[in-house]
Amino acid sequence: MSKQTYSVCFCWRRRFKLALAEAPSEIKTLFDQYSENEVMTPSLLQRFLVQVQRQEKATEEEAQAIIDRFRHFHRRGVGLNLESFFKFLFSDDNPPLLSSHGVHHDMTLPLSHYFIYTGHNSYLTGNQLSSDCSDVPIINALKRGVRVIELDIWPNASKDNIDVLHGRTLTTPVELIRCLRSIKEHAFEASDYPVVITLEDHLTPELQAKVAEMVSHTFGDILFTPNSESVKEFPSPESLKKRIIISTKPPKEYLEAKEKEKGDESQQGKEKGDDSQHEKASGEDEAWGKEVPSLRGDTIADYKDNNVDEDLNDDEEFDESDKLQHNEAPEYRRLIAIHAGKPKGGLTECLKVDPDKVRRLSLSEQQLEKAATSHGKEIVRFTQRNILRVYPKGTRIDSSNYNPLIGWMHGAQMVAFNMQGYGRSLWLMHGMFRANGGCGYVKKPDFLLKTGPNNEVFDPKAKLPVKTTLKVTVYMGEGWYYDFKHTHFDQYSPPDFYTRVGIAGVPSDTVMKRTKAIEDNWLPTWNEVFEFPLTVPELALLRIEVHEYDMSEKDDFGGQTCLPIAELRSGIRAIPLYSQKGEKYTSVKLLMRFEFV
Repeated sequence: MSKQTYSVCFCWRRRFKLALAEAPSEIKTLFDQYSENEVMTPSLLQRFLVQVQRQEKATEEEAQAIIDRFRHFHRRGVGLNLESFFKFLFSDDNPPLLSSHGVHHDMTLPLSHYFIYTGHNSYLTGNQLSSDCSDVPIINALKRGVRVIELDIWPNASKDNIDVLHGRTLTTPVELIRCLRSIKEHAFEASDYPVVITLEDHLTPELQAKVAEMVSHTFGDILFTPNSESVKEFPSPESLKKRIIISTKPPKEYLEAKEKEKGDESQQGKEKGDDSQHEKASGEDEAWGKEVPSLRGDTIADYKDNNVDEDLNDDEEFDESDKLQHNEAPEYRRLIAIHAGKPKGGLTECLKVDPDKVRRLSLSEQQLEKAATSHGKEIVRFTQRNILRVYPKGTRIDSSNYNPLIGWMHGAQMVAFNMQGYGRSLWLMHGMFRANGGCGYVKKPDFLLKTGPNNEVFDPKAKLPVKTTLKVTVYMGEGWYYDFKHTHFDQYSPPDFYTRVGIAGVPSDTVMKRTKAIEDNWLPTWNEVFEFPLTVPELALLRIEVHEYDMSEKDDFGGQTCLPIAELRSGIRAIPLYSQKGEKYTSVKLLMRFEFV
């Protein structure tokens, strides 16, 4: 034990004791139960792994390997003492997720059977109106495991080449060829599974032909091109390993649609200004980012009286029913493996399932929320074979995001997010795609894929019984002393940490709770237990945040993570925490226990 000094004024200093991390009382009790003569032998450790950690297949050989790795913490090499046992539990060798075992979902099903890690306006470095366009955020997204990259392609200033930019804004362009080359170089660093490039096309047929040449030349044999224009079923991620896929609407000249959009711009701009001011004001309530929007019905109910069909024309991509068509570039059309578009006739027609053809449909978050009030089951049925992409509303000029659960609970595969920002909604996205080894593809739960005997599908609005209850024990935390300056949280004393823990999931499962704050301690020990009844555990994420209580100002951020409950390992686990931007801290972690009761 050492001491830490804080200067309060020129003549007065406060000293605080710095304790070493010590095993919580429950850990000591468990060690006593599974040890003999203060030593946990391989056979006793194996029994602990099976009975407490619920690792039914754990062997004595695995237990011996753990003992060998932590042998340097104690002199007697026949087993673990309390200190080395505690070190093992609080180490990276004891992770909370099955994902540490790599890809383990069935990857041989059609693409429509998976949630896919999807970016929105992937080329933007910051806000949606004036930030630079670059290949750097594309590279960063691919390195994180994102599998769907969106590019808005426009003629350059001289109309003889192609730029990527957010149209009709002040964003500075980047050349398409640079983005394509960066995608090729980094596409499979984090995952071997296919990368989809969604193109928002604003080009003439001549420039479309040039894009076709660029794409074909850049990607060569790794570009997947379908044998026919329409397919009855999407291929599987396994069959498309290390392939690039193009998804867009069949090429058309979109002049009429562009004129219609221009006519709507003044009204949309007015609404955009009002919404952005509201979001900024509410955002100031939280030092670490706004709370994830609720799906308990209050948000969705706001849209009850609105006409969904009218809204379907307000799309990022121009409507497939545009009257004015122009010469198409056949070589460009042949590249399209996932066809996108909206048929005539409003929402009912959009969600019709064609047994002979699959396609991709795009809806904004608002369009989906409105559609879900009256067509929830139809959306689920559509997504069993077809792909639904959801994208942020146009007023999110600060590159913020929405609650992804609105998409996932309706089976939407491509819930498109602004990856360049940070905040609680994006933390949920990071959490979902920690599943399945972080490969960017997570198999959808069976209930979203199956049809009942009466052709019934999952009803997202149905009230369901509790399937299981997750019991969470928050023991303690460590690492802030090493990863933060000693005056980062408080100028005059050690920090007062507390933990927020809860569930993001279907509305009935969603809740947040918190521990008490532990005063003046870099090694807080809470020993608090929480229980979370779950009706749809397959879609639930465990949210964990640590904050430092500040009486006079806003509480400081101390780390966060989100974990998919479907892959959560029972038992006592070490939980690494991440920064607001989703970067893993070197030392900060929590010791927690998870039990399904």
